[in-house]
Amino acid sequence: MKQIRWFDRSFQFGATQNIFPAVLERLAGTPVRLEEKCMLIPHELLAKGLEGKWSIKENVGHLIDLEPLWQGRLHDILNGREELRPADLQNTLTTQANHNAVLLEDLLSSFRQVRKQTLQLLEPLKEEDVFKAALHPRLKIPMRTMDLFLFVAEHDDHHLARITELAKVIDKQI
Repeated sequence: MKQIRWFDRSFQFGATQNIFPAVLERLAGTPVRLEEKCMLIPHELLAKGLEGKWSIKENVGHLIDLEPLWQGRLHDILNGREELRPADLQNTLTTQANHNAVLLEDLLSSFRQVRKQTLQLLEPLKEEDVFKAALHPRLKIPMRTMDLFLFVAEHDDHHLARITELAKVIDKQI
């Protein structure tokens, strides 16, 4: 089963309940799930792409590359900006980074480190901070801190699912 492309997804936020503690758990769990998933994949599959798309290593690298964006958007919300900073929709950083040349263990360690930094920014937030919002520049919807990091958790899961798909398909081709 193929998943929908990330840029084709739509999002609806607006829960009035504070689900932020559960979102934090998802974010904290991503490095563990990513490590477990990737360590089970044969080394020779990690740098192979499929249909001109990113390899497993490039998907991991992409998660690293975007973490500063999520941190910056948190600062945008907390500093009262009307609109969140835009993402590079061409993913230039990931495309040019040559993540395939990096050891998987180094990629996983880098992701764990940068996600830890994000969690350290999120953990001390007060409940009123969780409900502060700014406009998402691409989706054109208000995004609260809680919504932003639910969006990040969904993005994490999107790439975890893509890694699973790549590992299965490439393994069958070899």
